[in-house]
Amino acid sequence: MMKRMAFILLSVAVIAAMSGCNYEQLVQQSDYDYGSRQPGDPKMIGAKAYGGMTGNTHQHDNAFFEYSSILSNKISSLNGVASSIVMLTDKNAYVALMLDWTAVGTKGSSGTEEQNNTGTNTGVYNADNGSPYGNGRVLVSPYNSYFSVNDHHDLSPELKQTIAKLVRGYVPSVQEVHISANMEFVNYFNEYAKEAWGGRSLTPWIDSFNTVVKYHFAGGKVMPEPITNPGQQQFLPDSNQVRR
Repeated sequence: MMKRMAFILLSVAVIAAMSGCNYEQLVQQSDYDYGSRQPGDPKMIGAKAYGGMTGNTHQHDNAFFEYSSILSNKISSLNGVASSIVMLTDKNAYVALMLDWTAVGTKGSSGTEEQNNTGTNTGVYNADNGSPYGNGRVLVSPYNSYFSVNDHHDLSPELKQTIAKLVRGYVPSVQEVHISANMEFVNYFNEYAKEAWGGRSLTPWIDSFNTVVKYHFAGGKVMPEPITNPGQQQFLPDSNQVRR
């Protein structure tokens, strides 16, 4: 009887351990975990799908760009991603991200938190100076906002690989996929998206767009004026080209 009881207890312990291992493995292989870097993780199977791949020095000289509602929605549905804006060009796909920390490991350990959301507890926008006013134009800000990551190199490779594979699954012809959660990058993409949502042509914005993506992904030295903080220069390509 004692041997039988010992066998039962051992069996229960083994099953529990196996269940725990299986659960941990399932989590690591899901889009709840972008930081485990475990061997065999299906998110990392195959060749690298994001970043510079062609070696073409003119890769970011895009002839046109367009907003993709399908890909924006698909990527926004991933755990860890609060929202995304995807632009497709004649060559590349560009993905702007806001993060919500519903998945682990979406960013590296380097750097500090860029958002201060403590104002929500006291009913103010800016917790540093107590101001109740924010910038209604921007999608992501330093206060009471979803989260940004300044340097795209600090985003998890697993997250970027997951997104890039999803993009390539819908647009196999895309040459490169570039991904950033930088605050200004996201807010510029939001401005472009608002033009598209309004049914307006993105053609007047192509020079601005190329300047932004070159700055973030090709070491460009020029960046349009920042739009995150109130009082900055207005974000307009040409006042007579933009319809209200």
